[in-house]
Amino acid sequence: MTQPPNQPPHGSFGAPQDQPPQGGFGAPQTPPPPQGPPQPGYGYPQQPGPYGQPQQPGPYGQPQQPGPYGQPGPYGQPQQPGPYGRPGYGYPPQPQYPGAPGTPPPGSGSRNPFKGKPALAIGAAVAALLVIGGTVFAVTAGGDDEGGDKPVAQQSGDAKPSAADSPVNPGDGSGDGGEDPDNLNEGRKPGEAKVLWYKEAPDAPGSGADAPGMWITDKTAVKAAYKQLFAYNVGDGNPSWDPITFPQKICAVTPQKTAADKVIVAYMSGSSDRAECNQLQEIDLNTGKKGWKQQVADGALFDSTLQIDLSITGKTLMVGRSQSGTAYNVETGDKLFDKKKYGAACFPTAFAGGERLIAVSSCGAGGTNEHDEVQELDPTTGKAKWTQKFDKGWRVARTYSVDPLVVYSTNEDKKAWNISTFTSGGKFQSQVGFDEDFAPECDWALLQRELQGCEGVASDGTTLYLPTEATASANEIVAINLADGKEKWRVKSPADETMLPLKTEGGNLIAYVEPSYDAGGQIVSIPTGGSSHKPTKLLQNPASAADVENGFFSKAIDWVDGRFYLSTTRLTGNEDTKEKLMLAYGK
Repeated sequence: MTQPPNQPPHGSFGAPQDQPPQGGFGAPQTPPPPQGPPQPGYGYPQQPGPYGQPQQPGPYGQPQQPGPYGQPGPYGQPQQPGPYGRPGYGYPPQPQYPGAPGTPPPGSGSRNPFKGKPALAIGAAVAALLVIGGTVFAVTAGGDDEGGDKPVAQQSGDAKPSAADSPVNPGDGSGDGGEDPDNLNEGRKPGEAKVLWYKEAPDAPGSGADAPGMWITDKTAVKAAYKQLFAYNVGDGNPSWDPITFPQKICAVTPQKTAADKVIVAYMSGSSDRAECNQLQEIDLNTGKKGWKQQVADGALFDSTLQIDLSITGKTLMVGRSQSGTAYNVETGDKLFDKKKYGAACFPTAFAGGERLIAVSSCGAGGTNEHDEVQELDPTTGKAKWTQKFDKGWRVARTYSVDPLVVYSTNEDKKAWNISTFTSGGKFQSQVGFDEDFAPECDWALLQRELQGCEGVASDGTTLYLPTEATASANEIVAINLADGKEKWRVKSPADETMLPLKTEGGNLIAYVEPSYDAGGQIVSIPTGGSSHKPTKLLQNPASAADVENGFFSKAIDWVDGRFYLSTTRLTGNEDTKEKLMLAYGK
């Protein structure tokens, strides 16, 4: 719900403010106690967060100390050890909240310790802008162990995928088809879609393995798993090209693909404890042909490639180390520029790509001026177009969108979160300003933050779409005006299950309604304009495959040309179960 100017929020948490308090972008909220981990499915379970009971509200009329904007979810993605012999800027010694931000429903993924009511207060850097632009109000509320382990086992349009009910070309992940031992379409009811095809997961170490990324082109559906890359025909699941096997395990991939349907895959330099994630390989998704290959150079002291992040912006591949980044021409592999330490000991620690190239840096580690900064970089030269500073204690954890830029930040000391939006010139525009618990599903990284790792969030030029946390059963999707941070409208899930935004398409929001124990998931279309936002069902997945669909603990999802794609992002390596790597649904 929105709050009227200079009025306390619902429940009278905190006093109204006529002037913004001093501090960073927005003020915090108080989180509730963390919840236990969900039951594992096809993927490994994550540990619950460490925080206990909610903290007492802070100063200025009960709210806590001011900081960045408001939103739910864990923060504190651990970072790579930083300079000066201390751990990276504000990262806890052990991973804290596996999936910041957002609390997914049981069995879905990461957990959220920061639920509750956002507190709005603006920092000194943006106070003048907000006073000029409008009124201000406040709301508050109370690794892979391989050592000797033996690997074990329609758009809303009128696309016309076709497949027989059985078999659905199951395979072992290497492209081999065969009879359908599970017969996932058996007993399919009228009106239900088909499992067009599915693939069983390849062998993985007993300790598990990553299966990052999923890319869909007009021809192929491509999936990474452990040391291999697999490609299937989008319609029938037949192999599009022979699997690519890398010398070592895959450690990073570009979430985006180029305009020519190419991606970059990174794999480890070896299998020892000293191995680094520094081997880059370009792959053509449609043909499986390998393009250029590069090795990422080490950075300075404490600046390692043990873990990297990859993103594509136009013709630029950005590779983020723990404290710097290097850009390459994505078409040729030639180096473009380095993004290194700058200013008052500011170390670039994460990057986000897509329509714009965003860098997040940690500055002044251990000092009184310790803080995060956000920049937009010119993807050709690396020059900063603008820089925005966050207050001490606030950590930029996610980018929900890069164009327009929507930032989710957290404060570990205050157990608080915030969501803010920015103009194209890097000026603060708005922050979410109403009482809500949001719950997108986000991956986590052990050594450094992952800015672009969330499912269940979408945006267009004017609106951000976020799922609320399920209460009892169903949840809602809330449309948030990016201009002022206020709610435009909300719609409840059409089933007693969580509904997640997927993407916007032709003036509609496409959303995924998760399956129950006896019903398959749904793909629905929600009008974003007008007065009615009633979901229209585009696809009803078969109940016969509900347990498989519901079994993915960590997953990637997409809706392309009338087909729904679902894949795991983590292999358990359990030889006693037949893990599914990927499924495709259609009519």
